[in-house]
Amino acid sequence: MICIITGDIVGSRKIKDSWLLSLKNALKTVSGQSNKWEIYRGDSFQVEVEPENAIRAAAYLKACIRINKPADVRMGIGIGDIKTKRKKLSESSGDAFINSGAAFDGLKQAKLNLAIKTGSADFDEEINVLIKLALITMDSWGVVAAEMVKYTLENENVLQSELAAISGRTQSSVSEALKRAHFTEIMEMDKLYRKKLNQTF
Repeated sequence: MICIITGDIVGSRKIKDSWLLSLKNALKTVSGQSNKWEIYRGDSFQVEVEPENAIRAAAYLKACIRINKPADVRMGIGIGDIKTKRKKLSESSGDAFINSGAAFDGLKQAKLNLAIKTGSADFDEEINVLIKLALITMDSWGVVAAEMVKYTLENENVLQSELAAISGRTQSSVSEALKRAHFTEIMEMDKLYRKKLNQTF
């Protein structure tokens, strides 16, 4: 079982290309050792991540793009099997790719920026409700909040004082930004998602 995230940059034609480097670096980070990611048609992308890391990866990608305000990102998460593995991700096939494409295609109509599709309708229904609630805050991350989410996800188990040193901000502004981003609640959602994933698949 693998996870494929299909996405595109919202309003990319209206903004400078500063998001492109952010996207490339973010895709390298979330794909980890597999290093399986691709950017195509200028502002669309696909990346393979571990299924349990899907929510975390999506939050990280969103934070990296929202630093380049007013850029945002739309993503469809697909979980399933892989049938054909090719060197190029876009030439591979299987349920993970079909589910990711279906989740992504449904976003515009639903006016959402993130959704998940797997082989379980019950799992999808539950997790998509959590995602919709999380998007209330994630879609309104400002530059500083997004930056702090990015730094925090990159530096796990690091104290806020250390994050302040890394980011060149005060500890209180780091704390305030993470509170505004509802980072704790998003990590609680990530934990619940991992638990449900293990129970379902």
